Amino acid sequence: MTGQPRFVYVTYIASTPEKLWEALTDADLTAVYWGHRNVSDWRPGSRWEHVRADGSGVADVVGRVVESEPPIRLVTTWAAPGEEGRADRHSRVAFVIRPYEDIVRLTVTHDDLADEGERSAVASGWPAVLSNLKSLLETGRPLPQEPWRVPAG
Repeated sequence: MTGQPRFVYVTYIASTPEKLWEALTDADLTAVYWGHRNVSDWRPGSRWEHVRADGSGVADVVGRVVESEPPIRLVTTWAAPGEEGRADRHSRVAFVIRPYEDIVRLTVTHDDLADEGERSAVASGWPAVLSNLKSLLETGRPLPQEPWRVPAG
């Protein structure tokens, strides 16, 4: 344990591990529910980018693939593009997919956060993104509004 803040989120989705894996790793699908294209070949050691889907080509997050075990486990580092070379400024996200009959349990753990402010930010971001992902997989479309734009309070 590093003593740094962490955030854990668990959700259950009517889907298969393979479809959920595809939704996490296919750039076109991530653009639909996240507003960003997650771009990589998803092999351990490979770079990945969280690129805005607005056509600007701007990557808001970059990192490396730490582990990739399709369709059950994906671990990546996360950093601001300007801090890519500073490993001490990277956080880490693990996606763990577990099937159970006709559903899957997705556990997202975001570790090594810089401070409680960063933990608070991801604590509002992950539920919005994962709710949109769940809606897309279960209904074929994301939520009608971007959930991360809902005002706090």
